[in-house]
Amino acid sequence: MFGKQLLRRIDWVTIFLFLLLVTIGWVNIYSATLTENTGSILDFSQLYGKQLFFIGVSLVTVVIVLALEASLYERFASILYIIMIGLLLGLFVFGKTIAGATSWYDLGFFNLQPSELAKFATALALAKYLSDIQTDIKRRKDQFYALLIILIPMMLIVPQPDPGSALVFAALIFVLFREGLPLAYLWIALLLIVIFITTLMYGTAWMAIGLALLITIFLLVKKASFKVPTLPLIMFYVLAIGFSLSVNLVFNHVFEQRHRDRFSLWLRLEKDPAKLEQIRKTIGYNTYQSEKAIESGGPWGKGFLEGTRTKGDFVPEQHTDYIFSTVGEEWGFMGTAIVVLLFTLLLLRLVYLAERQKSDFSRMYGYGVISILLIHYFINVGMVIGILPTIGIPLPFFSYGGSGLLGFTILLFIFIKLDANRLNEWL
Repeated sequence: MFGKQLLRRIDWVTIFLFLLLVTIGWVNIYSATLTENTGSILDFSQLYGKQLFFIGVSLVTVVIVLALEASLYERFASILYIIMIGLLLGLFVFGKTIAGATSWYDLGFFNLQPSELAKFATALALAKYLSDIQTDIKRRKDQFYALLIILIPMMLIVPQPDPGSALVFAALIFVLFREGLPLAYLWIALLLIVIFITTLMYGTAWMAIGLALLITIFLLVKKASFKVPTLPLIMFYVLAIGFSLSVNLVFNHVFEQRHRDRFSLWLRLEKDPAKLEQIRKTIGYNTYQSEKAIESGGPWGKGFLEGTRTKGDFVPEQHTDYIFSTVGEEWGFMGTAIVVLLFTLLLLRLVYLAERQKSDFSRMYGYGVISILLIHYFINVGMVIGILPTIGIPLPFFSYGGSGLLGFTILLFIFIKLDANRLNEWL
């Protein structure tokens, strides 16, 4: 169905935000990749020209995605997932290595990164499974199979190695929480993260003292009617200390030096200022230069094509993972605030669309889209401004890359199609 009825039902607010982000992204890619030898904007030998071609391909894909029957996405969700798993497996035999990662297929005119396409396929498969079981995800068996759907692509992407892309799939766990997974799992995960970071920063002894104080305060302020079994509380404390003791072992003997340096930079673990500065200028060089570029932009920026650090190639990979630094230098705080506002509006709009769905499948897929876009946006911007460790994932609809733009476009517009079809689901 692609006619007047679809055009009336389609969510034009989301499409407008998508087009705005893609356009602003391309303008900044143009600025970041412009050289003295550049020709017209249609020069496909240049990165900005290639991105313009990718935008055209993505817009054609939008038409195809919207033209297909909405029911096909649910019906063939499992098949799409299996195809993407096959493509990920094929990388170990036929993959092309770029920058140390075997994550691409060389198609001659285009390098295809299947992990980008696997995101929408995994979101579809997860929504299909959860909608099929037609129950809150309380049973351990259901939880196991749902987590397995998420873990399989992650386990195939990590060895490429591409841990950043693998981390994105973990965001789909938030779909499970929306559908009834006990929040205790989330609190346990957050607690483990806090123990991990606290141990690295202060050591196991101080972590144990701090946790003991928190437990004591909790027991003192709890209501008299709220009974806390003593044995489970003691077991929890012992297990927390055991996990803390394993942190240093993993950090020193499992993590590679570059990973340790990134944590040292992020958490300021290195106490010697000279050594810390050295780490900033080596392992943290990209983030260091990105911060400087954004700082130099001030409130209003230096102006389009006037970024001296952008023109001087100070920030490596500025057109991909660090494109946000171009916005900061040339458009200043106001430019970055507008980009942040646009992403926030897009995510809030998608939450609204997800909640108005008539079918479980559409709602669950919608939250899958939200989870993937949110983690990309949050980690990329946090990495570029230095509040999160360096993790190589792009800014959706913004960063250079054909596979990324195509994958994000399909991810989003499948949901737009499902939303446009929501009224037919009752017929």
